[in-house]
Order: sequence, then structure tokens, then C-alpha cells
Amino acid sequence: MRVVVTGAAGFVGSHLCDRLLADGHTVVGVDNFLTGTPANVAHLAGDPRFTLVEQDVSRALPVDGPVDAVLHFASPASPVDYLAHPIATLDVGSSGTRHALELAGDRGARFLLASTSEVYGDPLVHPQPETYWGHVSSVGPRSVYDEAKRFAEALTMAHHRTLGVDTRIVRIFNTYGPRMRPHDGRVVSNFIVQALRGEPLTLYGDGSQTRSFCYVSDTVDGIVRLLACGDAQPTNVGSDGEFTMRELAALVLELTGARSPLEHRPLPQDDPKQRRPDLTRARTTLGWSPLVPLRDGLTRTIAHFRAQR
Repeated sequence: MRVVVTGAAGFVGSHLCDRLLADGHTVVGVDNFLTGTPANVAHLAGDPRFTLVEQDVSRALPVDGPVDAVLHFASPASPVDYLAHPIATLDVGSSGTRHALELAGDRGARFLLASTSEVYGDPLVHPQPETYWGHVSSVGPRSVYDEAKRFAEALTMAHHRTLGVDTRIVRIFNTYGPRMRPHDGRVVSNFIVQALRGEPLTLYGDGSQTRSFCYVSDTVDGIVRLLACGDAQPTNVGSDGEFTMRELAALVLELTGARSPLEHRPLPQDDPKQRRPDLTRARTTLGWSPLVPLRDGLTRTIAHFRAQR
């Protein structure tokens, strides 16, 4: 296939490009480098099957020639980024998604939207199945990301139902691994960087809030399977192993050998208290389950951050 990947120079997007090329496809990567970095795909520069286009997909998505699939991964994704770029986040979720959908519709291509577990907000149902409508503030500080993704899902389904575009929606839960930016504000990268520097590990609230962490290769495998054999209904992709922030901090300290203390700060507004996907749909329709245990994935990620230092 000839596949267009928006957000190709981002954390997950760059790993997705690697996998698609490894599977024998040709990839046109698109990125405006707002939060992505050319270094994430620099190793692909000599591959004739990979092209990187610098473009803000919120303005246009000019791709010539045949296209078999469009994977829309362009968006700030960490709190630090979408709070710093709120308008750009809303634009890429709305106009950017529309441009990607129009490209897919025009070329008769399959479309896959990278959505997020944030559409569930601070959930009142646990774990979260795809049938749960969520508990989201439309005016809180996180709303620029949450509502951008919820709108993108609605736009995707409208193009599917009204225009017959072949669509997929993946709801990605917390993903971690090599190529995370050291200061992107996500808890895994925060803890690792702080531990390697001997700084206090920042815990928000009492540290009892939970998340589920999926290693990037598992996330990408779920996405590729969804593209190949899924359907139009949203599908959760993530790990159903659930850890408190205190448990994560303790594991990072153990694996890094650091003796950093824990430093408590107030819990951010609208921060979800618990998050874990119901993976029944992914297991039954895609035959997919995450394979990399948190300890193994953190070991690989810590090695990456050590090398970067």
C-alpha cells in the first residue's frame, strides 16, 4: 500500500512509519514539527519508500498520486503541548481531520483516526469500554485536547455514514517508549528524567490515581491490525494492567537505581483519577493483546533516555 501518515515525526507516528515500512508499504509522512522532530525519522531518510513532507495539515494536505490509506496522527498529545498550543490542537482535530478525511475520500482510501482515552474524561465507569460516552468537561483546561478528539471522532463517523468513507477509530491509552521527548510532561518520561538526574520525582495529589501503560510496539501492532481487519466502530488499544502513580514511581526508582525522594504537588484540574481500557473488543475483533510487561518496557525506555543523555 501507499500510506499517508500525518504526525509522522511524532513519538507514536514515527514508530508507526517504521512498522509500515517493515511490512513492505510505501509511506508519505506529513508533519509541521510543532511537537514532532525530524530526528525521529532521520534514520528513514535513505529509504526510497519513505517521503517526509513539511506541512500543517490544518491548512491543507496536498499529496499527489494514489493513496491506499490515510492515518491521522497529527496533534499535540501531552498536557504540556496542548496547553501551550490550545488553538493549534483544536485546529488539527477539526480542520486537520477534515483534510485527512477528504484526501481519503477523494482517493478511495481507508482512513484511520488516532483518537485517545481522553474522550472518556474522568470516567465514572471502570474499566472503560468503547460504549461508554465519557465524563468530560467542555470548558476545562484539558478540553482543548479532549473535545478536539471527540469532534474528530464525530467528523469521522459523519464521513463514514454520509459519504461512505472506509474509516477506523483507535482510542489510544497511555503509550510510552523510546523517542518520547524528555520534557513532554507525561508521567513516564517525567519520572525517568528526574530519576536519572537525581531530582525529586513529582507526584500530583497523593499518587493514588491510576493509569495503564502500553509499550509503543504493542500500541503500533494494535493500530496496524485495526487498519487491516477492523471496522468503523471505535476500538481501545492499550494495556489493561493498572498502576498507581506511586507504584510507577517506585518501579522507575528501582530500575534506574536512583534514590530520589517523592515531591507532592496539587492535582491538576480535571485530572482523571483512574484509567484502564476494556480490551474485549480488541481481543475479539483483532486478536490483539499487549505483550510487553511494564517492567520490560520501562527497562528499554530507561536505556533510551540514558543513551540520549
